[in-house]
Amino acid sequence: MAWKNLSQTSLADALICPHPALNELDGVEELIDWSACEALMLNIHNNPMGERAFPPLLMFKILLLQTWYNLSDPACEKQLARDLLFRRFVQLSLTDSVPDHSTIWRFRQRLQQDNLLDALFENINHQLRQQGLIMKAGEVSIIDASVIQAKNNRPNKNAKGENTQDTQASYNVKTASNGKKTSTYGFKAHINVDEDGFIKTNDFTTGSSHDSQTFETLLTGSEKVVYADSAYKSQAHDKLLKTKRIKNNILHRAYRNTALTEQQKQHNRLASEVRYIVERTFGVLKQHYGMAQARYNGLKRNAAKLTLMCIGYNLKRAINIQLS
Repeated sequence: MAWKNLSQTSLADALICPHPALNELDGVEELIDWSACEALMLNIHNNPMGERAFPPLLMFKILLLQTWYNLSDPACEKQLARDLLFRRFVQLSLTDSVPDHSTIWRFRQRLQQDNLLDALFENINHQLRQQGLIMKAGEVSIIDASVIQAKNNRPNKNAKGENTQDTQASYNVKTASNGKKTSTYGFKAHINVDEDGFIKTNDFTTGSSHDSQTFETLLTGSEKVVYADSAYKSQAHDKLLKTKRIKNNILHRAYRNTALTEQQKQHNRLASEVRYIVERTFGVLKQHYGMAQARYNGLKRNAAKLTLMCIGYNLKRAINIQLS
């Protein structure tokens, strides 16, 4: 299976009336060396036998559009068929057919199975660092987690009497400041952002996993200071950061019969002024990228979706910083 040749534009494309709305994604197109991303996907559909497939770079850009506009696979297929902005970004001529929703699904699955999403995420972050958009000197890491409700989160039963809940999700129980407990059946997204809000690393776990279990995984190894809430406070983490010579700005926590000192309270106030950045990032992902509820069933599929969200978010964040 080789790739389709979609490089030529048609007469129909030349007749399109110019409009600023068609150029909204040109900044993203010019921001990245897409050939470097394409090089990571060269082994996808490179067999000369069989029907020609859509180029992987085009398909990857479709996944980005799907992420930015929070579309399902069928909705993304429809939007590609009728939206000039979408076609312009993926470089699809008006005379070309569009990938159907099953093709979009299979391509995302292929990226997940071949472990290419993390490589694409790191490649794009590397390019943003080279351009000076993601800071390299005096690197700051701000770590936090957020609960994501599972797609099938209620213990309903189908016609066969089987539980329809996502079997790979689990309950997350939180105790509010008023003492009341709330539970959510789902997963947890874990991210590490810098002081400009760029997502540097991410992880995805079941809902019952404690935030602190992914702490070391989220570290980049090159940060100079780490911020996190009190859920990450432990002697093991304090020792880890001391060993790595990373400044420890994890919030202090009070224990039974051991209240926080005034110095610890002051430390927490100052650290919280920086830590809000990761909460703002989660807010954007939930409000605009559909992170509040899982779109798919299963841990790995939703983990792949989170990585795509991180890539899409960083690209848009880079454009915003360039324009500011």
